[in-house]
Amino acid sequence: MKSKLHLYNTLSRKKEEFIPNDPNVVGIYVCGPTVYGDAHLGHAKSYISFDLIYRYLLHLYPKVKYVQNITDVGHLTDDADMGDDKIARQSRLEKVDPMAVVEKYIYSCFRDMDALNVKRADIYPRPSGHIQEQIESIEILIEKGFAYEVNGSVYFDVSKYDEDHDYGKLSGRTIEQLMDGAANRELSGQSEKKNSFDFALWKKAEPQHLMQWNSPWGKGYPGWHIECTVMSQKYLGENFDIHGGGLENQFPHHECEIAQAEALTNKPFANYWLHNNMVTINGQKMGKSLGNGIFCHELFSGENHQLDRPYSPMTVRFFILQSHYRSTLDFSNEALEAATKGLNRLQSGLKKLDDLKADPNGEVIVDDWIESLYSAMNDDFNSPIVIAQLFEGLKTINQIAEGKVKISEGELKKFTDAFKLFYYDILGLQLEEQATADNEITNELMDLIIQFRQAAKSERDFATADKIRDRLKELNIVIKDQKDGASWEYEN
Repeated sequence: MKSKLHLYNTLSRKKEEFIPNDPNVVGIYVCGPTVYGDAHLGHAKSYISFDLIYRYLLHLYPKVKYVQNITDVGHLTDDADMGDDKIARQSRLEKVDPMAVVEKYIYSCFRDMDALNVKRADIYPRPSGHIQEQIESIEILIEKGFAYEVNGSVYFDVSKYDEDHDYGKLSGRTIEQLMDGAANRELSGQSEKKNSFDFALWKKAEPQHLMQWNSPWGKGYPGWHIECTVMSQKYLGENFDIHGGGLENQFPHHECEIAQAEALTNKPFANYWLHNNMVTINGQKMGKSLGNGIFCHELFSGENHQLDRPYSPMTVRFFILQSHYRSTLDFSNEALEAATKGLNRLQSGLKKLDDLKADPNGEVIVDDWIESLYSAMNDDFNSPIVIAQLFEGLKTINQIAEGKVKISEGELKKFTDAFKLFYYDILGLQLEEQATADNEITNELMDLIIQFRQAAKSERDFATADKIRDRLKELNIVIKDQKDGASWEYEN
């Protein structure tokens, strides 16, 4: 491998060579789900994107410590300081205890991510299990003058922090912009704050609030941002390698995390910030208010009015990986159908791999092709280029299988190992066995069609043989004529 890993750091707004604090243990923290509902396509995009990154880091380094939080308290409905807690609101709707809501949707999230072959993180901390650590951090911030208490709530003093630090360095927002933005909004509780853009570290709980804890400031619950600051530093240290999450978390969540962490320690927080982009539906932003959201389990079952049919988990994963993690992913049935065909082609190639025959006079050299796979991943985890190179490898597989080129035993082993490594271990794709009755019937029908075509060729009725081949081509089915007979496969 000639190239070195470079990634796009949101903090510096450029690609940088990745140099971990400790090459023996890479630390990565990714903002996980707020578990008040089922996982949707946007979650799949985010967690598959970071699964790709995690898998490649595992390939490059001896150990990767991956921490992903599960927010079970404190995430407010407007994702800032106001509104109700999302889980508490859902518990009222479902008429169950808040932690019953949490357990229900943790289960469904893991169920769907397991189906998508997303590797589990090493640690899944929950804010409700780290209340004491959050209270202790807030007390330190108050002692240092970076936070203040008002009527049982505690707020972070952004102006005080910005005197000696750079609030807005991640998102590019300035204090002046925050002031202008706040002036155009009327939010309850703003009168408590020194500045409208200060954010909550701890919120006073009203008596009817479903989740609350004792604190030095009375009964309440933590703010959204302090949770991730405290838990990431608890498990990865005051300064660690990578912090990731969705682009929508860049501001205010990640900006506030940095402010809290660096006010606490006066040290840099995370060295590299990675953000995956969002999902659109037929060019329109996906959202509950627009009524165009799609849950993962609906993708698998087809039970959504926007879906023409069900799509397998590996088709969904492959579809997502065809887009760079920093690019917008636009969903459509046409795109999913194209992904299905492309994945079928790769799976057909994989099934041929182990049957390829080596030749001592082989002329195929695969070093440049293998280097192209690594170069793509080392260029900010460019999965679309990796997939394109696997399709180039598929051409080689077909050429070897058809006897058009020869490959030595050593080169064949390198080629096979690299193809499987990137397909299975790095892209995280799996073979989906076609074992349903419909697929068995399809296989039998195709065998029969191939026999008819072969009979026509034997009788020198080449017009009929070509007509069969051309008609199948219109259906994206390709007939491969080989020395020992004909085979078929789907083609994109």
